[in-house]
Amino acid sequence: MKMFSTFCLIAMIAVTFCIVNNSAAEEAFQSCTITARNMLNSCTFEASGDYWLSIARCNNIPNAEKRTICKSNALKDWGSAFEECNAQFEVRLEICEVLGENAYNPIIRPDDFVDVIDNPFFPLKPGTTFIYEGTTEAGLEHNEVRVTHRTREILGVTCVEVRDTVTVDGELVESTLDWYAQDKDGNVWYFGENSKELEDGLIVSLEGSWTAGVDRAKPGIIMKAHPQIGNLYRQEFSLGVAEDMAKVLSLNESVTVPYGSFTRCLKTREFTPLEPDAKENKFYAPGIGNIKTVDLETGDHIDLIDIITE
Repeated sequence: MKMFSTFCLIAMIAVTFCIVNNSAAEEAFQSCTITARNMLNSCTFEASGDYWLSIARCNNIPNAEKRTICKSNALKDWGSAFEECNAQFEVRLEICEVLGENAYNPIIRPDDFVDVIDNPFFPLKPGTTFIYEGTTEAGLEHNEVRVTHRTREILGVTCVEVRDTVTVDGELVESTLDWYAQDKDGNVWYFGENSKELEDGLIVSLEGSWTAGVDRAKPGIIMKAHPQIGNLYRQEFSLGVAEDMAKVLSLNESVTVPYGSFTRCLKTREFTPLEPDAKENKFYAPGIGNIKTVDLETGDHIDLIDIITE
């Protein structure tokens, strides 16, 4: 038995080695598509694992009728999960068609970054608080984005720390720390976030949290120095965790929000393969930054109502 197990292990290693070698050349030219396929496999295997875990739990229900209903629901959930996996795969392939097949591997050199963030569409002056409000299906949403005086070094780059809090009907539901830095060309890079979801004052999820350089996560560009219509770019890159994308739709929008009326606004479409149905249009005013966010699925919008400076 021991000899057989050793033989199997050696065979598995040999097969794996062959697969890696045979696919090495292909990966060099089709990194994006292969990554999309890898993520599809990961997603479907996870869906299968969740299904069988549910079935195991169902089998420990004493009542036969309830046990049958439980298994039926598990099968439906499995089907829905597989549909979601395929939808994610399709979005990733669409991204590959635009960005190409090269591996996403931004070169970060600390000397290429500056101490301030003064991009016209994404200025972050310490001591500034942006306040947004809007009515959503969940209730009245109040969002405060405060540019702190704190910094954090990530990949050798000194990043500005921004605290983002969301309350719904007066209850805190999300508290996030974001880290940004601007390069010498004026691009604002996103280096990570610590995101906490809360219920009744208790942290219930850290989903979406990531830091560049940890678990092969890589920074993305949250705002380009010179956005052009049609630009598609990665805002963050942590596979399976944070994969937000942005596409520039317009450079000459007129937008009115409670804080004021603005012209020559930038309009972007922001989305993620992780949630194929979740799409937002965001509007950025020169010298101000984000002034409006519209959920394209629900029509809900969050608008800038005030800016407070210390």
